[in-house]
Amino acid sequence: MTNNPLIKGLGALGLLLLPALALAQEAAAPAAAPTLDAGNTAWMLTSTALVLFMTIPGLALFYAGMVRSKNVLSVMMQCFAITALVTLLWVVYGYSVAFDTTGMVKGEVNLYSFIGGLGKAFMAGVGRDSLTLTIPESVFATFQMTFAIITPALIVGAFAERMKFSALLLYIVLWFTLSYLPIAHMVWSGDGALMWDWGVLDFAGGTVVHINAGLAGFIACLVIGRRKGFPVTAMPPHNLGYTLIGASMLWVGWFGFNAGSAVAADGSAGMAMLTTQVATAAAALAWMFAEWIAHGKPSVLGIASGAVAGLVAVTPASGTAGPMGALLLGLISGLVCFLASTKLKRAMGYDDSLDVFGVHAVGGIIGAILTGLFADAAFGGKGLAEGVSIADQLWIQTKGALVTVVYSSLISFISLKVVDAIVGIRVTEEEETQGLDISLHEERGYIL
Repeated sequence: MTNNPLIKGLGALGLLLLPALALAQEAAAPAAAPTLDAGNTAWMLTSTALVLFMTIPGLALFYAGMVRSKNVLSVMMQCFAITALVTLLWVVYGYSVAFDTTGMVKGEVNLYSFIGGLGKAFMAGVGRDSLTLTIPESVFATFQMTFAIITPALIVGAFAERMKFSALLLYIVLWFTLSYLPIAHMVWSGDGALMWDWGVLDFAGGTVVHINAGLAGFIACLVIGRRKGFPVTAMPPHNLGYTLIGASMLWVGWFGFNAGSAVAADGSAGMAMLTTQVATAAAALAWMFAEWIAHGKPSVLGIASGAVAGLVAVTPASGTAGPMGALLLGLISGLVCFLASTKLKRAMGYDDSLDVFGVHAVGGIIGAILTGLFADAAFGGKGLAEGVSIADQLWIQTKGALVTVVYSSLISFISLKVVDAIVGIRVTEEEETQGLDISLHEERGYIL
């Protein structure tokens, strides 16, 4: 052993630097490749099935019960056909246009900030071993497919009982391609996407699904026009049992919709499940009591509509809000959506057959904006990004909602005009009087 002080000093310094050197080596090492998590995968398989269950049979029954008996099959047919049509569009190009990240650069606005490329067209590269986070990419792609299915299916409630089936199919192709896919890309695809880089919080689809569909439905009901006899002729729901069963299926399926958006079986998914339940219950009761006070009696249609309004409003906030924030959000959405679907609709005179605008657009806007408030830790939420105030986040959320409102409305209007020029969008008066079940499909929902 040497007694040289210089050598001893260097040795001691080396020992002190060893931890730092080890950390430097660890930092320089490439990030570990994602590995498959069986628990997360099982939960996402379940969530995917739940979200598909929301459209068929959930939404199909919810809408079918609210139309007149001569149109019950037409609404079910529309939901079923959209499910099949969007599935094929999704695997051919939809998944790629929504989630291909080629060309995206964080903080840089370019074409790929608005729309994805075709690198994953025809599901290229989506094999048995490819992963998204800790689940198979095939599962992630199918989960997102179910969102793409239910969004255009929501729109049909706005113009129920009067649109040609051929026009519907063409309209859905155009709107899905030109509105749903770009909005989904801008909000969800990651660094470099426009609204993602803005910091818009949309855990499960307040902008992508509900504002997007709600405004498309509103524009469609204006362009197509009122049903024959509206508002003089009474057009009550023909089977509220169907509607309540459908609403119940939507409520249950929504746990896959919101909690599944965590893409993991973790605390975020658990909190999303809790906030979804709380907000839905609060909105259902808020609508019920508002209707009771305003009209003298609580109705089955009212409590079911209120529940859906709560589900809509909590969707963007479900991953960032806390239980008490969800409760307040539910109360607000239940009351405001009730007023929008009754007083606002009556004052403006538009014929939104099944209140797509009043529930989905209005509820989606409320939820999207107030996510910026209830995400803050002061309201029991997850907390905002460092350096972002509540006012900052509220403006970011408002900006995202406004872009979606304007863009979806414009695309819907243009698409409808194109469809009208090609095949015409509205059935004849005789067909409408006879009912779409028999006039378009030569079938009857009921044999008398």
